[in-house]
Amino acid sequence: MNKDQIKGSLKDAAGKVQETTGKVIGSNEQRIKGVKKQVEGQAQKAVGDIHEVIKDLVKK
Repeated sequence: MNKDQIKGSLKDAAGKVQETTGKVIGSNEQRIKGVKKQVEGQAQKAVGDIHEVIKDLVKK
C-alpha cells in the first residue's frame, strides 16, 4: 500500500462523514463538500492503485 492509497482512503472516509453531517444538520453546502471530498479521495486512491500495479509489473 502506498501513500496515495492511504491518503485517498482517508479523504474518502472524511468526505462520507462530512456528507452525513451535512445531511443531519440540513446543510447542503457541507453535504456537497463531503461528496466532493469523496470523489477526490477515490481518485487519489485510484492513482495509488495504478502505481502499485505498475510497481508489480516492473518487479516481474
